[in-house]
Amino acid sequence: HGPLALIHFDAHTDTYEQGTRFDHGTIFHHALQEGLVVPEHSLQIGIRTSYDRNNHPYEVLDADWVNDHGPAAVLERIRARVGHHPAYVTLDIDGLDPAFAPGTGTPVAGGPSSAKILAVLRRLGHLDIRGADLVEVSPAYDHAQITAIAGATVLMYMLGLQAEKMRK
Repeated sequence: HGPLALIHFDAHTDTYEQGTRFDHGTIFHHALQEGLVVPEHSLQIGIRTSYDRNNHPYEVLDADWVNDHGPAAVLERIRARVGHHPAYVTLDIDGLDPAFAPGTGTPVAGGPSSAKILAVLRRLGHLDIRGADLVEVSPAYDHAQITAIAGATVLMYMLGLQAEKMRK
């Protein structure tokens, strides 16, 4: 597919530079270094941990911004940033507030609700989405399958976007 726009929902930027170490905290640092993503068309949504704001390659809509402005404004920023560029959507389950997804290894309070994120996801059908994933659901920490339900719903919305695309 060539380099893709990145639409990344997460509590963390996953751009930490750790030399040659590859893990869930370095993935988007390495993706940038390898030319897999186009930073000028990419966004990270729901971030609520520290990162170098002066030297960060992606546009960040932090959790406070998302919670204050809501799904319509998030969607507007995604449309403006991604445009017609082919995109990849990834959602780390800790992008949701732990009240809505406690079953993850790195929960961070203050994130958007599942309703806000689902409202954004269901309106991404106009984009040229080439792939999507959901990561970091940890059943061992998932009380009453709250996270599994949120994750399954996110994946259902992602599959629905692909089904819409196939109908066109």
